[in-house]
Amino acid sequence: MNKKQMIRAASAAVLALPVTAFATNGYQLIGVGAYQKSLGGAVTANPGSAMTAVANPAGAARVGNRADFSMEAFMPKRDVDFTALGGASSTSAVDMYGVPAIGWTAPVDDGSNVYFGGGMYGTSGMGVDYAQGSMMPAMNMNWDGYSNISFWQMAPTVAWNHSDTLSFGVSLNIDYQAASFKQRVMNSSTNAIISNFDLSRGASGFGYGLSLGVLYDVNDRVTVGASYKSKQNFAPLKYQLATGDITDAVGGAMPGGTYTLDLDFPQQAALGVKWRATDALTVSADAKWINWSDTMDKLTVKGAVNVPMDPGWNDQTVYAVGVAYAVSQRMNLRAGYNYAAAPFGAEQVSHNLILPALTETHYTVGMDYSLNKRWQLALHYMYAPKVTLAAPATDPMAPGAQISLSETSFGANIGYRF
Repeated sequence: MNKKQMIRAASAAVLALPVTAFATNGYQLIGVGAYQKSLGGAVTANPGSAMTAVANPAGAARVGNRADFSMEAFMPKRDVDFTALGGASSTSAVDMYGVPAIGWTAPVDDGSNVYFGGGMYGTSGMGVDYAQGSMMPAMNMNWDGYSNISFWQMAPTVAWNHSDTLSFGVSLNIDYQAASFKQRVMNSSTNAIISNFDLSRGASGFGYGLSLGVLYDVNDRVTVGASYKSKQNFAPLKYQLATGDITDAVGGAMPGGTYTLDLDFPQQAALGVKWRATDALTVSADAKWINWSDTMDKLTVKGAVNVPMDPGWNDQTVYAVGVAYAVSQRMNLRAGYNYAAAPFGAEQVSHNLILPALTETHYTVGMDYSLNKRWQLALHYMYAPKVTLAAPATDPMAPGAQISLSETSFGANIGYRF
């Protein structure tokens, strides 16, 4: 291969990367709504809002007759840095996302032990928007990237109190996701496209899955809980592409047509315990497994040519601890901690340049206040410190390239008790 072909091959390898960028535990939020967030997501055995359908559906039989309305401002800061290649660093232009959610639960009849509820929840998704900048000036290479992905889940739920100490729940998950991607390598002198990966026309589709949950009161101080969410299966996302929207390893324009991407959402399981240490103080802890290796290890865009993405994600084990203290009958204060190692290491950085799912440690605080016997206001704040990873100097695609991510979020929840 000549120098021009080598440049195109290297840039094509960088471009053939997944761009479903997100944060927190992989690209899944650590919790939905102010209550779950303020406890760091440690809610499997400690449900407290109608958002429980997405965490442990058995909680719908424990939280009382209520509806919750949540809005979160999610603020990530993402950077990509090519200074090790002689290039520049870039910060994503998109730095705030609105994450709404609504949930409710109530008994199917007066005095019934069977509850029906559910809701609609933004549980995952985000994007990046990197302006064109220098990647490898020695080879006249500029780079830019864009992505936008959203994941919504509806969860009609049935839960029942089998006895005074044992509750079960099941949710039918009806999912919707949309995704659009674009990234290019261009010649900085001529502005000619060296390599292209353009799925910016977007694609969307519906998926489905199932969630199961159980809660058991060991005694009047200790409750244990468990939940399982199946893999969320989607039909392949379909992208209608023009000739040249995707180029091959030497810059040749691939033919237009319909291309597909199998992007499912992983199965996960959680165990939790709640300890009511005193009448005012409650401590909860969770351990959760997320099967990212099944859905985010190998990905391929399929069509007239198959374009491997192969982000190389591993499974995550998430640990969460939450503490709640009742200041009065009306006010509760909460704090939480959530940790999971990033789903990939330095060896996969060049395969995840615009998928910087790096955040590992999350600190949260929050509170709720009952305005009267019906209305309740809750707030949360989350901070995830910056994490940076650099590709090894021996990486064949982007030696020394760095990606980084930090996050903050603020949310408010209005609850109504029937």
